[in-house]
Amino acid sequence: MANKLATSLLAACFAAAVLLALAAPAVLAGDPDMLQDICVADYKSLKGPLRLNGFPCKRPENVTANDFLSNVLATPGNTGNAVGSAVTSANVEKLPGLNTLGVSVSRIDYAPWGVNPPHVHPRATEVIFVLQGSLDVGFVTTANRLYAGTVCAGEVFVFPRGLVHYQRNNGGGPAAVLSAFDSQLPGTQPVAEALFGASPPVPTDVLARSFQVDGGVVEAIKSKIPPK
Repeated sequence: MANKLATSLLAACFAAAVLLALAAPAVLAGDPDMLQDICVADYKSLKGPLRLNGFPCKRPENVTANDFLSNVLATPGNTGNAVGSAVTSANVEKLPGLNTLGVSVSRIDYAPWGVNPPHVHPRATEVIFVLQGSLDVGFVTTANRLYAGTVCAGEVFVFPRGLVHYQRNNGGGPAAVLSAFDSQLPGTQPVAEALFGASPPVPTDVLARSFQVDGGVVEAIKSKIPPK
């Protein structure tokens, strides 16, 4: 009888572990679930650097409809830069009503042949909707496989969370997309800036050996990407 009971308990524990493992991807797929209808970000109440997954909430009596409204995406970004693209974000830092809601959106504008350089979003999956023009896009898996294609106006493309991806305007005219994220603050880490523009800098010999190039090449790249 004792052996039967032990076997039953082991089976129950195993089943519980399987259920938890299956549930984990859903739990980790985006921001934590909110516990109230709204939690409009109260930027003024921040008294120090410590924050836990978001901003403090405004008192309900101080919330207005304007906390949920923004025209930040109405104006095209300035693409007159080295890469020929501009990202304008409507995240929780720009739109306080997004706090705890687990979503955000960005606008990306591209000059002819402009590039949104390889980067990652550590906290969100991204889906783009092409408003104008056409783009060559792609992402690289952890197995170093590239999934790439061309996305035209009216089409969408998905970049899985945390994977390196890029976009390039492949036409003679300007292009624009809307990007949606399952995070109020997805974060963006450009690969080139992370490696060559870090502060303090990543050691030159580490980068030279990693990319199998001369140290002078690394220093030349660093000189073009000053630390922020």
